[in-house]
Amino acid sequence: MAAALGAVALLATVWELYKAAGPAQGWSLGQTRILPRTSDLAMPHTWDMLQRLVEPITGARDAAPLWRAVLDAGAVSLGIAAVGWAIGVGVGLLIAVAMQRLRVVERAVLPLVILSQTVPLIALAPLVRSWGSRLEIGSLEWAPWMSVAVIASYLAFFPVAVGALRGLQSPSAIQTELMHAYGAGWWTTLLHLRAPAAVPHVLPALRLAAANAVIGTVVAEVATGLPGGLGRMILELANFAGSDPAKPWAPIFGAVVLGLLAAGIVTALGAGLARFRRMEASA
Repeated sequence: MAAALGAVALLATVWELYKAAGPAQGWSLGQTRILPRTSDLAMPHTWDMLQRLVEPITGARDAAPLWRAVLDAGAVSLGIAAVGWAIGVGVGLLIAVAMQRLRVVERAVLPLVILSQTVPLIALAPLVRSWGSRLEIGSLEWAPWMSVAVIASYLAFFPVAVGALRGLQSPSAIQTELMHAYGAGWWTTLLHLRAPAAVPHVLPALRLAAANAVIGTVVAEVATGLPGGLGRMILELANFAGSDPAKPWAPIFGAVVLGLLAAGIVTALGAGLARFRRMEASA
């Protein structure tokens, strides 16, 4: 977490240095803008963005401060992202176990898992919402937020599936042969050898999946227009880019903090597996 906060501070420093020394009109290559403009309208100062957070969100009397509105929207997005993360983790682990159990499944499914991440979410989100609105599962009524959670799980399952597969395949031939010599079946070997060996690979994947779930949630909220979350707030405050350029950055800051918070929560949940983390792999 400290490293992440340090990275955010470094980014803010680079932002201010470029704003102070960069060209006022940016720099373009042909019709493509390579470097952004440094005007206050295009790049407000970081301290102006922070100051705007403590000011009222509107000019109405007794209006809540902007940070409170971002906090409320972030809570909604975090709840949806948590559901998407849980679904993605479950699906990813099931896929990883199936791929480890049968080599033919790995050869058939792993390329599809990788290919699935090339589909742009901004195009997928409206389709998922349209399909979800037509589902009828007994008395269950498909709510719009469920479509957003499904899209979040779509991004979350990938690192879990790949990381868990790598971990499940990490035991050496000597270890697996020893389990066979003891008469252990596949299920026993999975529980007592492969699953503990996979923990150092799965924990970084879970953190990455948490961040991916937040990204998927915010993008899906933007694409579907789901009210209440950070994605919808980004859309609404974008209208103030010309008159109040520091204001639209508030929900973007909220999304950054939400991603860090989600990764931190997953890290805390994995603290109980510390004895398996001595050889933890990098994400």
